[in-house]
Amino acid sequence: MITVETQPWSVMVDHAQATYPNECCGAMLGAIDGDVKTVRLALPLDNAYEGAQRERYELRPEDLLFAEREARKNGMDLIGIFHSHPDCDAYFSKTDLENSCPWYSFIVLSIQQGKFHHANSWLPNMEQTEAAKEELTHPNA
Repeated sequence: MITVETQPWSVMVDHAQATYPNECCGAMLGAIDGDVKTVRLALPLDNAYEGAQRERYELRPEDLLFAEREARKNGMDLIGIFHSHPDCDAYFSKTDLENSCPWYSFIVLSIQQGKFHHANSWLPNMEQTEAAKEELTHPNA
């Protein structure tokens, strides 16, 4: 289960809407207690994909290292990554799965015509062959 607190949720939705019609991306920091994750801070990051950003996002390794450092500095864990899907559902695509890290949660925000529509969270398996839907709670749920 993953819960996103109000402030980081606003950051995530605002970043997704501001980058529309392209995909946004960012890191989620917070606390992990067993199977319960609480997102307390969202870090918007640049989409470094050099192709059509409407269809894909890419994180630079140095941005992930920055997120890790910010988590440690704030006494938090790097819980996972968020990104948006413009004008489509909040599913975990084949590309998302192939580029995932199995130890992170992945929240996908569906942005329809520039506005937040819905979100889902995904947990990829260690082989990165499938991702299970993770229970997600957030202020818009």
